[in-house]
Amino acid sequence: MTDESEDEGEHGHDHEGEGEGESEGYHEPDRETFSHDPVGHTEVRAGMTVGDLVEQYGRAGLGAADVHEAADVTAKMFDDDVTVFFGLAGAMAPTGMRRIVSDLIRDGYIDVLVTTGANLTHDSIEAIGGKHHHGEVHAEGKTEREHDETLRDEEVDRIYNVYLPQEHFADFEGHLREEVFPEIEETVSIERLTRELGRANAEVNDRKGIEEDAGIAAAAYENDVPVYCPAIQDSVLGLQAWMYSQTTDFSLDALADMTPLTDRAFEAEEAGAFVVGGGVPKNFTLQTMLVTPGAYDYAVQLTMDPPQTGGLSGATLDEARSWGKLEKDAENVSVYADASVTLPLIVAAARERLEST
Repeated sequence: MTDESEDEGEHGHDHEGEGEGESEGYHEPDRETFSHDPVGHTEVRAGMTVGDLVEQYGRAGLGAADVHEAADVTAKMFDDDVTVFFGLAGAMAPTGMRRIVSDLIRDGYIDVLVTTGANLTHDSIEAIGGKHHHGEVHAEGKTEREHDETLRDEEVDRIYNVYLPQEHFADFEGHLREEVFPEIEETVSIERLTRELGRANAEVNDRKGIEEDAGIAAAAYENDVPVYCPAIQDSVLGLQAWMYSQTTDFSLDALADMTPLTDRAFEAEEAGAFVVGGGVPKNFTLQTMLVTPGAYDYAVQLTMDPPQTGGLSGATLDEARSWGKLEKDAENVSVYADASVTLPLIVAAARERLEST
């Protein structure tokens, strides 16, 4: 009995000691103290400005925090001392984003524009009086294929939920042949073609009293902002240029743009890249820095493409740093969301911050 009791006592004593040891032996982990910058809760109220809302996004996490950071970087990039290279891919002109870009050009926030022939085509259609229209992805009672077959018969082109009657392309083709191509019946750079397109768009828009804004190419022409379109062949604009070249001395020299574009990069004391979408405009904008001593100091990317495929459209801006396209200490942020949602938010917040001071 005595031995058993002693054993029990020993075991009991050991158990109690372990408990005390655990308490006394606890050590704070070797880490920073999380007393700074706690996640807050976004406040939304009537009467807020876009800048107010984006500031509230900074209290949150996930994509909201990215939008807030993008507005910060964009405001720094839009400083007078920074040369801004703006890459515009995707269906931005036909889906209601062209005025944002043309206003940025007119107000001096964009120094170089790199875009697609498709955006220039749809920009020009609006400049000379054509309109894109809200439409349906699926018509009631029809499959998507049946709906698009009907649109084909009705000669209406669909860009997701935006419709464009095909006669506007015929008007655009006439515009090119009457107002643009006759001015340049020689071998020219693509930038020279986009400049003439901007001139013609502005003149026709004014002459016809078109209610809609004269647009991106017109704003660039009027403000001496070069517009580069490295994949111009991949568009109605490019197709029409090729067709015109078959019966005239007109031709395009794609390499002619490289010297003035690279000169802009060389001359920039600080440079920023604002990239909407991916593809050729993104790469053409970023690769400009590969042949200069420096790299981009600021960069913002708006995309929906994931980086895991290894494709350029989804590649992170941090990856671009490894190539020497961004400075090692560059301020950069990628926002993964529909650019028709994020572009207005970020630009409005950045402009509000800059223009209210």
